[in-house]
Amino acid sequence: MNHSSIDIDGIPLSYRASWSPQPRAVVLALHGGGTDSSYFDCPGRPRLSLIRTGMALGFTVIALDRPGYGASHAHQEKVTDPDRRVELTYAALDRLLASRPHGAGVFLMAHSAGSELAIRMAAEERGRALLGLEVAGTGQEHHPRFTARWAEHGELGIRRPARGRMRDLLWGPSRLYSADVFGGTAIGAPSPAYEAQARDWVREFPELGARVRVPVHYTLGDHEAVWSPGERALKAFASVFTSSPRVRVHEQPDSGHNLSLGHSARAYHLGVLSFAEECAVFRENARPEDVDSTRGRAG
Repeated sequence: MNHSSIDIDGIPLSYRASWSPQPRAVVLALHGGGTDSSYFDCPGRPRLSLIRTGMALGFTVIALDRPGYGASHAHQEKVTDPDRRVELTYAALDRLLASRPHGAGVFLMAHSAGSELAIRMAAEERGRALLGLEVAGTGQEHHPRFTARWAEHGELGIRRPARGRMRDLLWGPSRLYSADVFGGTAIGAPSPAYEAQARDWVREFPELGARVRVPVHYTLGDHEAVWSPGERALKAFASVFTSSPRVRVHEQPDSGHNLSLGHSARAYHLGVLSFAEECAVFRENARPEDVDSTRGRAG
């Protein structure tokens, strides 16, 4: 998919997209740290691409380079405020959909560090108009092994772990990925300076999560290496979304941290798109005109 950009208030925001002529819905996908929108279009592996799978199933998919990444990296000092990043992302969405059909609505999907932006967007008053929300590769508590290794190398040892150790810390077992994908060389991108400070957003998560009023789907790989996996962690994270009409958690089999790049990426994407379809049906059934049209019917 081509890498394009639009200008929002003097800040270029780049993206990759697949446009369905009559989409079932629009998926706005937000990548994690240290990469860009290519995360959702796995290089050399079209079968693993969210953008291509979504298009094949009738969805428009927009994978946006989050503010501070891609074309806006040179403007990163202008997007340090999280509210500004929310504003820019919604503005980009409005611009991209201004003359295009969006079907049942917009479904928001995010991975890892991108979940910070996605949950802030969903927690806004405008977020009530979203079809639903998928967050993955994030959590409230880091995996004990990740915490121990980071403390050993990053804090106590002054330096970060060596590149190879970092790769293993972040990705999980190499067997879960193709050899040319594992490590992320093909999708790497410089991170904005604000990203380090943005990691503290988990302190705000309980308050933000409680303001989300759309269906939520939360996924972790069964070999997640950064965040604590397992049923207890899944349920604890989900419990924060107290205003959501429906919250579903899922542990994706044979998957590491980077769910959209592993051998199981297609299975993961199909599951998320299935939930997006459910959200579209939920929205349609909740419309006042649909309720009115059923009055007086027999049976």
